[in-house]
Amino acid sequence: MSEVEFALDQGSGVPVHVAVDAMGGDYAPSEIIKGAVEAVKEREQLTVSLLGDEKAIRENLSSLEYPKDRIHIVPTTQVIETGEPPVAAIRSKRDSSIVRGMKMVHDGECDAIVTSGSTGATLVGGQILVGRIKGIERPPLAPLLPTAKGPVLLIDCGANVDAKPSNLVQFAQMGSIYMENMTGIKNPRVALLNIGAEEEKGNALTREVYQLLKARDDINFIGNIEAREVPSGAADVVVTDAFAGNICLKMYEGTAKMLLSEIKGVLLSSVRTKIGAALILPSLKKTLKKFDAKEYGGAPLLGLTGLVVKAHGSAKAVEIKHAIEQCITFKEKKINDQFKERMHLVDRTKPLKTEPAK
Repeated sequence: MSEVEFALDQGSGVPVHVAVDAMGGDYAPSEIIKGAVEAVKEREQLTVSLLGDEKAIRENLSSLEYPKDRIHIVPTTQVIETGEPPVAAIRSKRDSSIVRGMKMVHDGECDAIVTSGSTGATLVGGQILVGRIKGIERPPLAPLLPTAKGPVLLIDCGANVDAKPSNLVQFAQMGSIYMENMTGIKNPRVALLNIGAEEEKGNALTREVYQLLKARDDINFIGNIEAREVPSGAADVVVTDAFAGNICLKMYEGTAKMLLSEIKGVLLSSVRTKIGAALILPSLKKTLKKFDAKEYGGAPLLGLTGLVVKAHGSAKAVEIKHAIEQCITFKEKKINDQFKERMHLVDRTKPLKTEPAK
């Protein structure tokens, strides 16, 4: 299990079938397949379907030991590249690993899909091919990020650049339910990302959302949060539109990369610092692991009829393994059912019935 202690009842043994895009990402297919194999070996209730080039998948599996009855190969002939226009790619490459995997989720053959492939294709495919839960307005992308006090859920970070106030209210509801079930945090603290802590701060969107969240009794809303407070663990769920959320995420990742590089440079700069580094290495490794994005799996696209998890494009085996574990927890905790029940979802795509004019 990763540093994020997913609240999984490992004794329940509910069967879970996950589609894994073996062709997506910088280290596909080898690292993707290794991660899938490790997950299957640890989880007896898990079955994985690897989608992609059959020859490449078989070559990578040939050097690994795994339960052959719980890893299936689904041959595909196309791959959606990162730079391709998402909508056009989804429509034209119907035999790609992402499209085939999402159709398996839509058709009920699989409970979830994990991919390190094109983010754009993943977001478009999730909405078009898997489909939204009735009543969900906009599915958000919601990664777990490390903080000084444990993980925080950033929702949305990439799916909805232009969002309405009602969208952000649903993000808060879904984020609260997801965080409670995935990490075991009771009554998670929900904050609104803003440029100041005061109630009147922000633009028209954040000011209206603030009032809507403040009025709800199903969310533990603690007010606004500035980006600088996120790493300290001041909230468990941070709600935002994807424009601000993606900026926050990229700054978060860039700062972490820079700091790690600087620390490494200092520790290896002289004989004296190398000796010091050797002395603190065990404690340093433990601390750095806590802030390692690989330990937090992937970012789920919430509000769909099946689970879609987007792992980093640079994901290696450990991140893929943890992303698959997310899928197990998601089904075990019946999170989609909780969305429907606790959010009182109705199909807003259908017109409301009205009394005939007299």
